[in-house]
Amino acid sequence: MQAFLNEHLTEAGCDEAGRGPLAGPVMAAAVILPREFDLPGLNDSKKLSQQQRLILEEGIKQQALAWAVAHCSAEEIDRVNILQASILAMHRALDALSIRPEMILVDGNRFKAYPFTPHQCFVKGDARFASIAAASILAKNERDRVMQQLALEFPGYGWERNMAYPTPEHRRAVMELGLTIHHRKSFRVKELP
Repeated sequence: MQAFLNEHLTEAGCDEAGRGPLAGPVMAAAVILPREFDLPGLNDSKKLSQQQRLILEEGIKQQALAWAVAHCSAEEIDRVNILQASILAMHRALDALSIRPEMILVDGNRFKAYPFTPHQCFVKGDARFASIAAASILAKNERDRVMQQLALEFPGYGWERNMAYPTPEHRRAVMELGLTIHHRKSFRVKELP
């Protein structure tokens, strides 16, 4: 995994978590790492266990020059669509950084220009660049925490286990219990088999 794309620029890695679920927010993170960053085990969040992600999160937050997490709600997702909401959440995370990056590295292939800052998109960037991998971990962990909290308020959907992804358990609960205020209505949840 590469530490940086440009050794001489202050780079922020950006990634999101929660594009596929039927409910809850989409979460995004932005992370600026120092030149001497060293965190064994850092990887794409999807390749790590929850325990590994939580341990790595501590190291990321301790070593990062700056980091921020932001989200877009289910209501916003319904209003602007999931792709635009994901990009908006990434922009909000960048807005919240205490340091202004000179370059933005984005996981995926779509992004809207962030004011006065060049960006580059990388498919599977969370497996290629440390800053994007770090952002993927922070976004995933924060979204999991949100869904675990929402699971207490809306029991029966199994969100503490499925994080609102369209598992058989979650689909059955929607049929039996109906939609919550946190479901993404634009995802046509009701039409799921």
